[in-house]
Amino acid sequence: MTGDKNQQPVKPANQRGAARLAAVQALYQMDVGGTGVLEIVAEYETHRLGQEIDGDTYLKADASWFRSIVSGVVRDQRQLDPLIGTALQDDWALSRLDSTVRAILRAGTFELRERKDVPIAVIVTEYVEIAKAFFEDEEPKLVNAVLDRIAKQVRTDIRK
Repeated sequence: MTGDKNQQPVKPANQRGAARLAAVQALYQMDVGGTGVLEIVAEYETHRLGQEIDGDTYLKADASWFRSIVSGVVRDQRQLDPLIGTALQDDWALSRLDSTVRAILRAGTFELRERKDVPIAVIVTEYVEIAKAFFEDEEPKLVNAVLDRIAKQVRTDIRK
């Protein structure tokens, strides 16, 4: 990466993107570390969002958006995981996916189901971009395909 990422002021629209990225990171931490939702939300809101830690600056994020994604995924995980499972190719199980990919898909699926005010393309693109930040090749394509299939399932009723 070239250039200093601290030069550009953060636009309000980017605060949702930052919230999505932070939510994926928090969900990953919860998945691998067993941290509870209240503890992780408090940690991010107090120590990470918009803060500098070990030389890394966390973007200023829309804290309420972050909170709604993390708590919503935790609350609805029993409904989200089967949706993701059916959208995966037959030979893949959700449990076989990388923890980061699982966190991305859960957060994206939650937004597709709950945030009908946000266009499908915005949600899918944002989570594909997050996947690209962590992975180079197959994972962003997988995220794109799975979220696209889920969008077709969960957003069909709003057009009728």
